[in-house]
Amino acid sequence: MPLLDDSHYIRPKWLFNRHLETIYPSLFRKVTVPSPIHERIITIDGDFLDLDWYKQKQSKLVIISHGLEGNSSRSYMLGMANSFIKSGYDVLTWNFRSCSSEMNKQVIFYHSGATYDLDLVVMHAYDSYEEINLVGFSLGGNLTLKYLGEKGNNLSKIHRGVAISVPLHLGSSSKKISETENTLYSKRFLRTLKKKVIDKSASHPGQIPVETLRNIKTLADFDDFFTGPLHGFADAEEYYEVNSSLYFLDQIKVPTLILNAQNDPFLSEKCFPSALGKKLDLVYFEFPKHGGHVGFSPANSEKPYYSEQRAVEFISAVI
Repeated sequence: MPLLDDSHYIRPKWLFNRHLETIYPSLFRKVTVPSPIHERIITIDGDFLDLDWYKQKQSKLVIISHGLEGNSSRSYMLGMANSFIKSGYDVLTWNFRSCSSEMNKQVIFYHSGATYDLDLVVMHAYDSYEEINLVGFSLGGNLTLKYLGEKGNNLSKIHRGVAISVPLHLGSSSKKISETENTLYSKRFLRTLKKKVIDKSASHPGQIPVETLRNIKTLADFDDFFTGPLHGFADAEEYYEVNSSLYFLDQIKVPTLILNAQNDPFLSEKCFPSALGKKLDLVYFEFPKHGGHVGFSPANSEKPYYSEQRAVEFISAVI
């Protein structure tokens, strides 16, 4: 306990493998939400974060964090926002550094453990709400869990957390996404990440070893040459070990749900720590057989996605 072994998710018959479950919603899902209020806040190092607010004058807020190379306008972000808007919450979605419509100013980008930016977002909203809940997808899920573990009981208004399709162990998940069957995904991520490095080097000449891009073949290579060193880590290995949320779960002090599909093509075996789930009192693990990566599509397109349904249920429930 709390290991939830009675997940009720059933994938649509036409999404008959993990890759279809992952790709279909990413390419074809359309979500209509109210127009957000855009806000830019300044970081302590003179950079900026772009926020999207969906305000309904509610006392409860949900802050949603996106995944690798995502942004606040992705369909999974809008779908989750829409479900909470309909459930009577204010919603705040935000863009990691370099992920909004404008490149960030500092030489650093974002990474899986950059909780200082999530903390800035939380504290920016903190005094305006009686209750704050955190939801994160994939990389944003890792960020959310690490943040909850770091903060412990220090933020009394943090009510609950939900992490979806989260690579709890970054190192082994990086190897998983670089397997041959996942070439389509890894190449897509690398293409946009490499472009950001090239764009960034133009505004920060001499600070980024852009010439090493020719040696980058995998996401682990990118993290070894760029993500790790740019953010103060010796290499990819240190970056992964320091920031893997798996090591912060036992420090989380608010009820938190982790929803990882067993057939997620991005997640390693270490992202399904069933034995740990039986030891933790506040972290709930739900591992449906199907769902893909940030998938969980419903059979009826008019219905909310299973991840959205579970997030609303969990955050709204009396535990």
